Amino acid sequence: MASLLNDNTQTSAYSKVPAVTLMFWLVKIAATTLGETGGDALSMSLGLGYLASTAIFAVIFAVAVAAQIRAKQFHPWLYWLTIIATTTVGTTLADFADRSLGIGYAGGSALLLVLLLLSLGIWHRTLGTVAIDSVSTPRAEAFYWVTIMFSQTLGTALGDWTADTQGMGYLGAMVLFGGLLALVAVAYYRTRISHTLLFWAAFILTRPLGAVVGDFLDKPLANGGLALSRFTASAVLLAFIVICIAVVRQQPASKAH
Repeated sequence: MASLLNDNTQTSAYSKVPAVTLMFWLVKIAATTLGETGGDALSMSLGLGYLASTAIFAVIFAVAVAAQIRAKQFHPWLYWLTIIATTTVGTTLADFADRSLGIGYAGGSALLLVLLLLSLGIWHRTLGTVAIDSVSTPRAEAFYWVTIMFSQTLGTALGDWTADTQGMGYLGAMVLFGGLLALVAVAYYRTRISHTLLFWAAFILTRPLGAVVGDFLDKPLANGGLALSRFTASAVLLAFIVICIAVVRQQPASKAH
């Protein structure tokens, strides 16, 4: 593991994360929605439970992150596989903490928010920046994926808390998080607020949006959902992601020195 985090192996390389474009956000939202439907398919539809499902997705996540860190350059398929791995394990981990451990949505959201902020703070203090175009060394990647892991798990808990505990329902929560994302987009183009700060705000907000969209697709009609098969919804979302990656060529964020 130490060799994976040795920054001396890369001194001048392209960022190993994609440039932030409209396609990036479309695929990110689809991936977070897939994380919700896919995670629920394994834990609920197949009846494996939250703990066993979390263990399975955690192994996939660990393997994907290790492959991503070992890669010498940006690979779109590997990157998005790792993103999907973070969002599926985030779904089952959040459900395990909120429901099986009894922490509750509010408690889980608060705890994960603290962990997320700590991750960003330690990352910035250690490397001096949390900008995505700096993610070109193993150490930066390690911080990047840990931060994403916390953000994906937080998003699941936050989405459930908003839709269920606060009684907004899935449609109401979609409007809320979609509106917040729109405000971040306006701030990006109309204000001088740090683009790095706005990126992470948008990145975090896409997860609860994907969580409530996923729940809207597969939850029973009586609960405000469409009662679609989790497997069918997951397959459609995966097909959309594959088509986007295959058709639109993605470039790394920029050259990092």
